Amino acid sequence: MKKLAWILLCMAPLWADGKGVVESHHAKKDVALTADPQARHWKAVAPTVVEQGPLADPVAGNRTEIRSIWTDKNLYILFVNHYEELNLKPDPDTTKDTWRLWEWDVAEVFVGAEMDKIWHYREYQISPQGEWVDLDIDRKNPLPQGGMLWNSGYKVKARIDKEKKIWYGEFQIPMDSINGAVAKTGSEMRINFYRIQGKKPNGYRMLAWQPTGARNYHVPEAFGRLRLVAK
Repeated sequence: MKKLAWILLCMAPLWADGKGVVESHHAKKDVALTADPQARHWKAVAPTVVEQGPLADPVAGNRTEIRSIWTDKNLYILFVNHYEELNLKPDPDTTKDTWRLWEWDVAEVFVGAEMDKIWHYREYQISPQGEWVDLDIDRKNPLPQGGMLWNSGYKVKARIDKEKKIWYGEFQIPMDSINGAVAKTGSEMRINFYRIQGKKPNGYRMLAWQPTGARNYHVPEAFGRLRLVAK
């Protein structure tokens, strides 16, 4: 019995059930995407700061700030991403999904609100150039092409400030594209925020809001919570 218990403990994620909570503040109406933290709808929202990797290791020089607001129809996420060196895909195409976008610089949102099916969630990505890919992730029964055939209808806006070495990425995610989401004050979703930054081998960085305990972002047991609150 002792040996079995030890095996089960070793199989469990190092950071199970992330304790972090991000509050998303209600807005009365939908807003235009600006990718600007000084825009009126973002100025009053305090950021959540990420400066660690998936193993809870400090990642210097790549501070990430995350803000969120919500309306009855959409969830908005703003990333403010400090960087040392950008790794950009040549010939970007912002008119359709970019497969394997995660091989370049990206900011990522993994989110699902089916609390009894944490293995099923949605993944949304944005690059500094405004490229995007959205995926329907089912860890138990993977979908063809990794869920890329699914289309959420989300919108993105990105911009790069080369002088400050910051890139900004904003998401407008339809509430009805997040499995199980209910757009009302007090509702919660399981969520994690990530970045992939820089060039391999020496400049490559991974950042994670809630550590996953592995150099892998697909650990839903480690997700934190996004809570919808009144303004």
